[in-house]
Amino acid sequence: MHAETIFALSSGQGRAGVAVIRVSGPAVELVGHRLLGRTPEPRKAHLAAIRDPADGSVIDRGLVLFFPQPASFTGEDVLELQVHGSIAVVRRLLAVLSALEGCRPADAGEFSRRAFLNGKLDLLEVEALSHLLDAEVEMQRSLAVEGSFWLRNQSEQWRSAILEMRALVEAQIDFSDEGDVQDRLDSATEQVILKFADEIDSTLERLRVGERIRLGYRIAVLGPPNAGKSSLVNALADRDISIVSAIPGTTRDALETTLDLDGLPVVLVDTAGIRDSGADPIEQEGIRRSFLAAQRADLVIWASPVDSVLECPDKQYLVVRTKSDLLPEGAVDELAVSAHTGSGLANLVSRLKWRALEGDHTAGMRALLGNERQASALRHASAALRVAACHASTSLDLRAEELRVATSALDALVGRIHQEEVLGAIFSRFCVGK
Repeated sequence: MHAETIFALSSGQGRAGVAVIRVSGPAVELVGHRLLGRTPEPRKAHLAAIRDPADGSVIDRGLVLFFPQPASFTGEDVLELQVHGSIAVVRRLLAVLSALEGCRPADAGEFSRRAFLNGKLDLLEVEALSHLLDAEVEMQRSLAVEGSFWLRNQSEQWRSAILEMRALVEAQIDFSDEGDVQDRLDSATEQVILKFADEIDSTLERLRVGERIRLGYRIAVLGPPNAGKSSLVNALADRDISIVSAIPGTTRDALETTLDLDGLPVVLVDTAGIRDSGADPIEQEGIRRSFLAAQRADLVIWASPVDSVLECPDKQYLVVRTKSDLLPEGAVDELAVSAHTGSGLANLVSRLKWRALEGDHTAGMRALLGNERQASALRHASAALRVAACHASTSLDLRAEELRVATSALDALVGRIHQEEVLGAIFSRFCVGK
């Protein structure tokens, strides 16, 4: 139980229809008496006048809910005040709460941190909540919900199986003269241990896809001057991002925009046209920045106009034939688009999603890792399992120790074992009020 009672505006800042102010901690019942004249009946919404204890004046009338510990989000007593979303009302109410003894404004992520420390959430659920709050497109929402649920269940299965193997190994150490123990141990061979290591490694291979979805799939559009790069960017974004002109070299710098590409978060970069000679110093700098944008991108589109083909400089680039409306229908059998008519754009979007998800559309957001912390814990578990598989029966104590390390790594994944600096980094990303 924390000594201080915290409060914060948990809904969005600014003028709104409704504002939600959350209070959590040991002084919640006192706060209820001071503001409402009573403690509301648990888990029932009440319409009440919320008053300033200093003079009894009514601040606002709103819905109030009381959640006694431990059946609350934080595991502590929690009071929610749902008032009108007036800036003046919110400011006055927060000022009144600040003046109450034992109450203070919450730090970023402090409500979620208390929920974690009180056993209401594990670390994977906390990270999923953080990713969900940051989600702007459908795939990010799905990753936060589905991916964390799958990883939490899968890690528990791995942990249970490894604990069973640990028990067999330690039983063999303690009761080596028992024949049935030896038989059971022999069945849990190196191949069984390696099977779990392979499953973990297979999950690790999906980290890159998960990070692309969480942070945005970065696509740079390169090509010669007047290849229709800016028109293609504008067509994909469905708005004017870049200036479009018939004059070559209009784009001189790398222009970035973020967009929702059929549920996929994308950072799209328009670049200066690339040519070998005749460029002035400013255009040369733009070309340098174009290739720099290509190096930073997850995928590079090479815009090759049907009326003026320039050889693609890299086999890894995705070649897209632009201005396909200039040719008769069916004359181009490659990936071709027209920003003017919209022809081929849907096919291009499908291809981009296929590349971003590395061809796997069947699993949805399952089996995708959300961040590097999760990957690091799984790497430690996999490495320990592979070392454990190397120790034959002559080194049972070493095998048992490596299996213990593997279970500890999985414990760290969900937060059974944690470090303060790790928690600080995670919860600092939350908004105040969550």
